[in-house]
Amino acid sequence: MFPGATADRSASSYVVVGAPLDVSTSFQPGTRFGPDRVRRFAGTFEDYDRAADRLFSESGVADAGDVHAWNDAAEYVDYLASVCRDVVRDDAIPLTIGGEHTVSVAPVRAVDPDVFVVCDAHLDLREAYDGDPWSHSTVTGHALDVADEAVILGARSGSEAEWERAAEGDVTVVAPEDVAAWAPPAEFAERDVYLSVDVDAADPAYAPGTGTPEPFGLTSRELRDVVRAVAPHASGFDVVEVNDRDDGQAAVLAAKLLRAFVFAHADATAVDG
Repeated sequence: MFPGATADRSASSYVVVGAPLDVSTSFQPGTRFGPDRVRRFAGTFEDYDRAADRLFSESGVADAGDVHAWNDAAEYVDYLASVCRDVVRDDAIPLTIGGEHTVSVAPVRAVDPDVFVVCDAHLDLREAYDGDPWSHSTVTGHALDVADEAVILGARSGSEAEWERAAEGDVTVVAPEDVAAWAPPAEFAERDVYLSVDVDAADPAYAPGTGTPEPFGLTSRELRDVVRAVAPHASGFDVVEVNDRDDGQAAVLAAKLLRAFVFAHADATAVDG
């Protein structure tokens, strides 16, 4: 269980879903261990969050456990989407912990957002990688099969074809050096938004335990600030691509970002209510 996710499932506002898919990572595998590590390294956090003045354990979070993964990524995403749709039908927010980034397609399908906001070192706009249309490097392309537009924060790597695709009108790319000054546009207040965080958006100095680390990335504070800014507009959240190749830096950052999302979303909901 994610520490503090003690709400009764039937009365929860947020539901953690682990998705340990690990079939297409192109460099360092190990995302199958991601959900367990994120939960484990969250165990050191205080229940009380000073910035939010709120207890995580009283924020209405339940943990549905992991959805066991298998090798057929397309089939797995279909099944995971059905699990996430159950969460949405219960008027709760799915909080998915990967697993490779491919798993994000499932909650995106369940939430059916207008805008897909993603923090990622990579554009992930390929149609396929090594012949695999369900590679983790295709996730933003798949998200655009559902959402009208994508905002990619912190991207610094992609093929020439991906950068050409990113220049089209339905994609906005914010370079790492510009993320600190970025804020959600006013239009987000009227649109359904989904937020995905690939932990490799962070500089490898902050999150070395990931499949395809990329230097010159975001700081942990910049990622936190993005999560806090987007969470009030979002109907779903995931954090992905944590593996077991470090001493827990990536997992502890991912866990803290999940909590930051809950606190910011809960605060906004309380204000709106």
